[in-house]
Amino acid sequence: MQLIDGKSLANRVQGDVAKGVEKLKQEKNIVPGLAVILIGDDPASHAYVKMKAKACEKVGFYSITHNMPDTISQSEIIATIEMMNQNPRIDGILVQLPLPKHVDTDMILEVIAPHKDVDGFHPFNVGRLVTGLDGFVACTPLGVMKMFEAYDIDLEGKDVCVVGASNIVGKPMSSLLLNANATVTTTHIYTKDLKSHTLAADIVIVGVGVPSLIKEDMVRDGAIVIDIGINRIEDGSLVGDVDFHSVSKKCSFITPVPGGVGPMTIAMLLSNTLKSARKREI
Repeated sequence: MQLIDGKSLANRVQGDVAKGVEKLKQEKNIVPGLAVILIGDDPASHAYVKMKAKACEKVGFYSITHNMPDTISQSEIIATIEMMNQNPRIDGILVQLPLPKHVDTDMILEVIAPHKDVDGFHPFNVGRLVTGLDGFVACTPLGVMKMFEAYDIDLEGKDVCVVGASNIVGKPMSSLLLNANATVTTTHIYTKDLKSHTLAADIVIVGVGVPSLIKEDMVRDGAIVIDIGINRIEDGSLVGDVDFHSVSKKCSFITPVPGGVGPMTIAMLLSNTLKSARKREI
């Protein structure tokens, strides 16, 4: 069994981004800019945004966070995004999810200019992903693909089971795998007999937010297991959607939680923002 070390890989990606930023500054006098909209006081959201701001500073980005109360109107949020769409210093716009219940998340995400949609959630970029065209891809699944590349895991012809069908993780993950010529089964809360699908897979990728959902008897010997889930349990510790202790004994590769996919999400956000900045017209 080999651990897929997302933390060290993310550090390498961030190092490459920092070099790209320096080159962009020297050649075009451009400093990549990332703007974040943070609404409400959810502790997890605030922690994520703080980590993103710290990562931006580390690689040399210009970054700004718009902190808004959870009572803010939808029209005010839209006005802020439209302002950032027009700001030439901003290359990426990120709206920290989840949003308050009175806000239409889909509408908010569609207001972001597609060429600044570094989270890869705009229907324009989702469509380009599905059709195999270049665009911005959701950061977590893109980070998983980077892991496969770094560890020389060939996806062509592999049977892959994706557990979870969210717009943020499961669906873009399945599209990326299809584009890499894998055979993909996407499962979800309504799937009958999940175990039959995971057992048949060479690679199992799970991201549903259910602690220890995937047990030892649900994966075949030598399987590759990617755990995207991150859950805080009663004793305060962080665990994934995979029962790591038992499942890891059967795997050829597995990601830990924490230290697996999580760090790659921020690394790919930085990579996407640099990609946007390189296309900036000055």
